[in-house]
Amino acid sequence: MQARLQRRIQRYGWDKAVNHYDLGWRDSLREAQEHLLQMSGARPGEQVLDIACGTGLVTFPLADAVGTAGRVVATDISQKMVDFVAGEAGQRGYSQIEAFRADAESLDELADGQFDLITCALGLMYVPEPINAMKQVTRLLKPGGRAVFAVWGARKNCGWADIFPIVDARVETDVCPMFFRLGTGSVMAMEMQQAGFASIEEVRLQTKLPFATEEAALEAAFIGGPVALAYDRFDDQTRASAHAEYRTSIKAYWSPQGYRIPGEFVICSGHRY
Repeated sequence: MQARLQRRIQRYGWDKAVNHYDLGWRDSLREAQEHLLQMSGARPGEQVLDIACGTGLVTFPLADAVGTAGRVVATDISQKMVDFVAGEAGQRGYSQIEAFRADAESLDELADGQFDLITCALGLMYVPEPINAMKQVTRLLKPGGRAVFAVWGARKNCGWADIFPIVDARVETDVCPMFFRLGTGSVMAMEMQQAGFASIEEVRLQTKLPFATEEAALEAAFIGGPVALAYDRFDDQTRASAHAEYRTSIKAYWSPQGYRIPGEFVICSGHRY
């Protein structure tokens, strides 16, 4: 029941966040996503799956890399995220992109061994049992196919991490109880090995997350991310107190140029046996 509840929270939470995600996080996630794309080595004509595609920040560069001779399938647990990607693909003329809603742990709509490359950029943290999603990836890859996953790093290295206890203190959320687990030590690399990957490469990337204004930092944290569903239940007084507590938690990262909040990412690549 707990896993089912987590999936439901993720599905409808990201539906709430869709209109704020790009504006709130595009700049802060760029370095990690570009590193993932570089490690992916996507080539013209390849068949690619992008799991937990969100608003397509990785999907569209992958489509550029594979070209019209290739194919990119984008999936997300949020229907509104998928609709966003499909709409953008149509408007921007990306005929090689198809998008549909799917749970990363259950990709039964897709046949075995059809993809050269599978990516998941900052999605595995939200999956109740990430190793189940990794096993789906090994099933879907061609022999010798490759995968690249990115997650947030250790909690102590992510200066925005107090958002979770701040929200949980005001409403029971069940949001991401193990959010930082995969980014701690080499947990993700070890689970990839268990799921059937070889030649695993792990990169730990430390960076600063830029937010030009206090308003931008608050919007990204509360409306454009994983606590959006819980935040939607707050009254005005609760929102004001949560904002004040979060501002205090990130106060040390303010400069005349805006916030530069510490962040860490772990990116792992591997090949199917």
